[in-house]
Amino acid sequence: MAFLSIDLSQFSFEQIQEFSGLNDCNLEILSNDFHSKCNIRNNVFYYEDCEHNKEIQDVVQICFDVLDKKKQLNEQDIKYFIKLALNHKLHLFNINQLDAIGKTKSGRLIYPKTLGQARLCYALKNNDIVFATGAAGTGKTYLSVCYAVAQLKNKSIEKIVLTRPAVEAGESLGFLPGDMKEKVDPYLRPLYDALYDMLGSETVERYIEKQIIEIAPLAFMRGRTLNDAIVILDEAQNTTQAQMKMFLTRMGKNAKLIINGDITQIDLIRKNESGLIQACDILKDIDGIEMVHLGTQDVVRNPLVQKIIERYSMIEK
Repeated sequence: MAFLSIDLSQFSFEQIQEFSGLNDCNLEILSNDFHSKCNIRNNVFYYEDCEHNKEIQDVVQICFDVLDKKKQLNEQDIKYFIKLALNHKLHLFNINQLDAIGKTKSGRLIYPKTLGQARLCYALKNNDIVFATGAAGTGKTYLSVCYAVAQLKNKSIEKIVLTRPAVEAGESLGFLPGDMKEKVDPYLRPLYDALYDMLGSETVERYIEKQIIEIAPLAFMRGRTLNDAIVILDEAQNTTQAQMKMFLTRMGKNAKLIINGDITQIDLIRKNESGLIQACDILKDIDGIEMVHLGTQDVVRNPLVQKIIERYSMIEK
């Protein structure tokens, strides 16, 4: 079998090593998914002549583009680019969409990892109201909090408000012990986790104490006007239509609303009365409001999560 080659001499040793992966794990992924034996010798990438020659070349190119942009590449990136290439969609991936949206407390930059996440990050930067729908693990909550914290740090806003409806598998917050914060906190754990990652637990607690970060159930939004703030509504699929209208009309000056939800996980008794579904239907095509749907291809947790979601979606249709 003949081998073709790509000259990698223009790239550094570190970049080539990162591309290859630990113990050449990335090369093994390329070999298995394209059914073409791949290896690197003397700064040259060799691959067996096969029906996916063009796709292999494109994936190698985009991988090194990513390395130039964000200095790192992992197995999930490789698998994602291969999937796009095999579906003839790799050309839709614009490297300029990979601008960092924020950074962690340790200084690690946060980048969108998929096409859907890139669209979400672009929407967050360019719209006043963003609806992000999608399954668990697509990064909608994490990226929303990351963006909000970045805007707080550069003083574009004065506070972050995190909220969600009090519906959870048919239970009521009133049955839980403790004050309101103690009742709500367990339901907002994904938001807390993201905040801790961006700011650290001590800073988060200090900001909460000073009300720079406010965490409250959705019912507490009634009657308020929210100015100079980014307001994130999580688990929005469990809002009623009246609640969603109430929330959207809280928007004041210099405010952004981010509404996240998964329409496959509605806990309302009457699922067709979800405020998220209605809002996505009647508010589309309004300038300044963007709808971003994240699919199973945007799941960035363990690869098994993507497969689990796909199987459940098959039986729930």
